[in-house]
Amino acid sequence: MQAGLDLSQLSLQPARAEEVEGLIFISLAEKPTAFDPAQRLLAPLLQPQGFRRAKVAKFVDYLVRANWKLVWENNRECYHCNLNHPQYVKANYDHFNADDATPIVRKAINTVVERSEKRWAATGLAPTHRQTGMTLFPDAENNIWFSANRTPLTDGWVSESLDGKQVAPLMGDYREADVGTLRIRTLPNFWNHSSCDHGVSTRLLPAGPQQTAVRVYWLVDEKAIEGRDYDLSKLLPFWGLTSEQDWLICERQQKGVNSSAYRPGPYSTFKEYNVESFVRWYLNRLNE
Repeated sequence: MQAGLDLSQLSLQPARAEEVEGLIFISLAEKPTAFDPAQRLLAPLLQPQGFRRAKVAKFVDYLVRANWKLVWENNRECYHCNLNHPQYVKANYDHFNADDATPIVRKAINTVVERSEKRWAATGLAPTHRQTGMTLFPDAENNIWFSANRTPLTDGWVSESLDGKQVAPLMGDYREADVGTLRIRTLPNFWNHSSCDHGVSTRLLPAGPQQTAVRVYWLVDEKAIEGRDYDLSKLLPFWGLTSEQDWLICERQQKGVNSSAYRPGPYSTFKEYNVESFVRWYLNRLNE
């Protein structure tokens, strides 16, 4: 800091910052929401991932021509996944819901969950999301703006990579690759999917009524060396493709909403329950 600099003359405003296992959360609100509940829930789930001992392998900036709320709504449902995310649906089960999970699919999910529970029991990594469909989030009525869970991947997959194979050294405290995925969401602008070997964080910033600035970060262990321990051509495509597929969907949604013929329709109770909850969360915040 420059000697003799009087900060009181620079019109600076205070901002609250909180750190959880290497992730930093900032609130610009005059009266920030209590952070202790988030700290208590997030810290135990995040600790094994080793974000404190991670580094950014790559980040990519996008300018999505859609309102940030449309981007969040897209994140909160997998109605669109089967037709739009060929990479994602190979690795994950949460695109299935109560209305389309056949007995064969349910058996496969139960098998993976049971195997994971037995295998991970000694390390405390038991899956916290066992059902079909996406985990419930947010809790609109109680203003729960944070969520995290561990979810098994499909059989034979240990990483969210194009072929399901490990693409970087193990992160954090992991001693084997089969740990499923750690998933984190904090409203209004952050989510993360982390595998045994890398994490992918997405941050949204409104850039206007119909534009959202998005930055996607790929994280690896701090000691991993590009070209020796990981190759960006294998690390980036899974979430690079999935993200770009989403941005295209959101931009098309924005065009639809802008149409003079647009009329809101009902949400699917099977596949869009989280979208409905997000809308209620947002409206509740406006009314505070």
